[in-house]
Amino acid sequence: MKLNLTKPLVVFDLETTGLDIVKDKVIQLSYIKVNVDGTEERVNQYINPGRPIPQEVIELTHITNEDVKDQPSFKEIAPELARKFSGCDFAGFNSNHFDVPMLAEEFLRAGIDFDFSKCRLIDVQTIFHKMERRNLAAAYKFYCGRKMEDDFRAHRADQDTEATYRVLQAQLDMYAPGKQEEPERQLNNNMDELSAFSKTNDNVDFAGRIIWKEMTDNQGKKLTDEKGNPRKCEIFNFGKYKGYSVVDVLHRDPGYYSWMLTSDFTYNTKQVLTRIRLREFNNKK
Repeated sequence: MKLNLTKPLVVFDLETTGLDIVKDKVIQLSYIKVNVDGTEERVNQYINPGRPIPQEVIELTHITNEDVKDQPSFKEIAPELARKFSGCDFAGFNSNHFDVPMLAEEFLRAGIDFDFSKCRLIDVQTIFHKMERRNLAAAYKFYCGRKMEDDFRAHRADQDTEATYRVLQAQLDMYAPGKQEEPERQLNNNMDELSAFSKTNDNVDFAGRIIWKEMTDNQGKKLTDEKGNPRKCEIFNFGKYKGYSVVDVLHRDPGYYSWMLTSDFTYNTKQVLTRIRLREFNNKK
């Protein structure tokens, strides 16, 4: 459907050196500027972040340091970009949570105060999540073919438990090998596989204060265990030691452990930290 525009719309996406809006930089900016008359301008620009691109980002995006080494910095293209974006609205996927804040940060680092508060910001992911609900009732209707309110009373733990059990059974039936052609849409009736498939983050503790990170050697090559699985270590995901190995910090700054135990962290986070500390203590014996 043709967009009903009153001013130009910039549909855009960023690739970056990481997800930290303060510390990371843009390495690719792609956008489609849709004008009010329906004409479109497509731009794809690699950007030199002024620092090496992390290996995990290279593997994810396939954008290498070689790709960006002769490209302009964001500061160099910022004035022309601000001119092109002036008077526009913006759209993206998860853009209100990441891409717009990152773009605003890059403009400010370049000395340009681009005022996004005057723009209408359209997040396609938010529309998707609001229009296609992802709650239990929606899952029950999709997988079981019935309205949940016809079979259960709402907001009762016992009723929700029964509905969840039926949804899981229906999922295993729908995605059973042989019923789906694409391998990525197949699920085996195996609890190990289902648990791995259900995982959406690399948190060690539930709050995500400590996360897993794949280990590499001095050449950046990933280390694996005897089964060929990536070796991982726990790192802090917040504060002054963000990105540092938990074990290294416990050795370097023993007082940090005491501080965390007396601070406002969840009991689970403190439990996980204590287990790591005890593990290292026992390994020394």
